[in-house]
Amino acid sequence: MAEASSASVGSGCEEKGPEGSSPEPGYPDAAISRVKLLDTTVDTFLQKLVAAGSYQRFSDCYKRFYQLQPEMTQRIYDKFITQLQTSIREEISEIKAEGNLEAVLTALDTIVEEGKGRKEPAWRPSGVPEKDLRSTTGPCLLQQRDALRRRVQKQEAENRQLAEAVLAGRRQVEELQLQGQAQWQAWQQALHRGQKELVAMLREPE
Repeated sequence: MAEASSASVGSGCEEKGPEGSSPEPGYPDAAISRVKLLDTTVDTFLQKLVAAGSYQRFSDCYKRFYQLQPEMTQRIYDKFITQLQTSIREEISEIKAEGNLEAVLTALDTIVEEGKGRKEPAWRPSGVPEKDLRSTTGPCLLQQRDALRRRVQKQEAENRQLAEAVLAGRRQVEELQLQGQAQWQAWQQALHRGQKELVAMLREPE
């Protein structure tokens, strides 16, 4: 009776093919995102993996143990398959997270959708590497050159403003120095006159 049940379980896994499995992933459709297509591919792979490693084959590999403990063999197989699927799904999730696959695939879908509305023909290599390199890098280099020119012009304008501000500051300093010298000379003259008047007052007879 145990053999009949095991055979039925194994045959059930093997018969799960076109009906039980997800459809084969083909070319990405406009309505199907590449992220969903990747998930469907993983699901299909797991279903085919389970079908390939059916319980019938598992029990055939451990026939002696299966004959002694058929129920234990079934539980070991179920746990093994569950852990295998979980491990594969975790590995796929880590790969998707490390490579940021969901964002990359979504961006690729967006690029494809935007490209459908373009009427001009898409770029194709001409077969001459130098020409293709110039055609692809030339516009980018020109944009960078124009950006650098604008930045240099802006920096030169700022430098001119700073130079004018420095010259204005120097003129102010020079004016302050002249004013200070004039005040110093006026103070010295006033002090000298005061000294003369004081000496004259001291020399006058009482």
